[in-house]
Amino acid sequence: MLASQALAGAAPAAGPCRRTSTRRQARGIITAASARRPAAQAAAASTSAPPAPTAPEQGAALQPATPPAESRDLEYNGFRSTRRTKLIATIGPACDDEATLEALSVGGMNVARLNLAHGTHEYHRSVVQCIRKLNKEKGFSVAIMMDTEGSEVHISDLPGPIKAEKGQEFTFTVRGASQCAGNCFSVSYEAFAEDTQPGDMLVVDGGMVSLEVVSKEGPDVVARVVDPGLILSRANLVFRRAGRTVRARNSHLPVISAKDWRDVDMAIETGVDFISLSFVKSADPIRNLKSYIESRASRRIEVIAKIESSDALPNVAEIVAAADGVMVARGDLGAQVPFENVPSIQKEVVMRCRQAGKPVIVAAHLLQSMHTLPTPTRAEVSDIADCVRQQADALMLCGETAAGAYPLKSLEVLRCVATRIEDWMRQEKHGQISLPPIGDGQDGRVSEELCAAAAMTADALGARAVLCFTRRGYMPGYLSRCRPDAPIFAFTDKQETRQMLNLRWGVSPFRMDFSADSAEDSIRRAFKLLRARNLVSPGDLVVVVSDVRTELDGVADTVRSVQVRHAT
Repeated sequence: MLASQALAGAAPAAGPCRRTSTRRQARGIITAASARRPAAQAAAASTSAPPAPTAPEQGAALQPATPPAESRDLEYNGFRSTRRTKLIATIGPACDDEATLEALSVGGMNVARLNLAHGTHEYHRSVVQCIRKLNKEKGFSVAIMMDTEGSEVHISDLPGPIKAEKGQEFTFTVRGASQCAGNCFSVSYEAFAEDTQPGDMLVVDGGMVSLEVVSKEGPDVVARVVDPGLILSRANLVFRRAGRTVRARNSHLPVISAKDWRDVDMAIETGVDFISLSFVKSADPIRNLKSYIESRASRRIEVIAKIESSDALPNVAEIVAAADGVMVARGDLGAQVPFENVPSIQKEVVMRCRQAGKPVIVAAHLLQSMHTLPTPTRAEVSDIADCVRQQADALMLCGETAAGAYPLKSLEVLRCVATRIEDWMRQEKHGQISLPPIGDGQDGRVSEELCAAAAMTADALGARAVLCFTRRGYMPGYLSRCRPDAPIFAFTDKQETRQMLNLRWGVSPFRMDFSADSAEDSIRRAFKLLRARNLVSPGDLVVVVSDVRTELDGVADTVRSVQVRHAT
């Protein structure tokens, strides 16, 4: 029986996709499976809530399956998480060994971030190799993101953190690091002394330490500590005058430095999934980087634009349009704009990205206290909860995992809070926004409307899950944009696509070799894999989205469908 007639009469408020278009019916073939159960069972399935994530999130023991294809399906997919918000952990000395990386993966890490402002290329290559090894051996799908340093002002390499006491004086110089001794830091920006004046405030790493400039002596700037703290290697420097960020010749520094281009070449060579571009000011460097990657990379690498500069704020719309995803880097951003403006900027960027169907990451200072303490402050928990309520795709830990004393506990706190708030939101129906059309051409619009109808159907029927079969990852992206209550299980035959989907809200990606002759066989194997991972049970109501490319009389066509079925 066709379900499109029922969809046309569904109440718009039933699902999370409150669209500006009045057309609720997809331009695809929407069918219902012929499977039948007793009325009592069907009613129970239609009202049941999505399965709660297990804690901790860990791979189930691999169970042998007789058919080779099904055995491979279990081997490829060694996890069972239905948490919607994705978690990114920055890798550093505190967590770069294989055992800790495996524990982070088991504990919910979806993306591993490597900060190219620290460490050598050899170091980062070794981490990538270790993560790939774990993905292959354990069935994980941890994606890899490399983060460019950017050409904003920063200090040179330090042998270790330096404690800055109140009233202590330090010298900042443009001379080389080899000429610095004692309380002296070499600065990357040649015009640093010319741009600063006595009385200016130097803000280190978004406020970790603040110093007041007391004098200038040729290429040297002497500053006294006002707010004590730790000064870390290659820390970012911002200077303020009369409460405002000074944007002099430093505003003309290139977004992508010569070092960044060498780092990008290394990222392309190692085949990472994402490159995040620091201190983006406009769409131009994003387009340049994407063009550079396309001309050199053998696979798709997505570009994430980092909003962390006051120069970016007037151009947020064009940055979101040009990038594959966006990161709100609140640490450096809070050093360049009044800190009371950061929450509203974050909310605007998250909303713009959700409307555009682009993944958005909220980063920095989520669990700052857990650098040294085993439990978070209650204010930090509330901050994480607010990010989850805004339905950002991902939350990112920085120093908490890279250099903190409790990397695994930090990730556990992030996971537990996200999971609990998501459950509360599904009960209270929070986070609905209007979604304008974004599909390119007729083909894109058909896919977009089909996924909107699938999400609405899943919410209206209380489906246990939404299944999607994809090769390039576009259909799961459309589904994620709608933020359905049910988890989205995306099946792809490409490991690269699986890793990229790990940044998408609500998408649990699986790798599966598709059956060449029968789409129904692929669906049957998907059900069997989900049952083995305790994600669905026989008889559960699920919504299946597929697009099958066919050829009739020599003419290629794509048949898209939304099926309402019972898991077998």
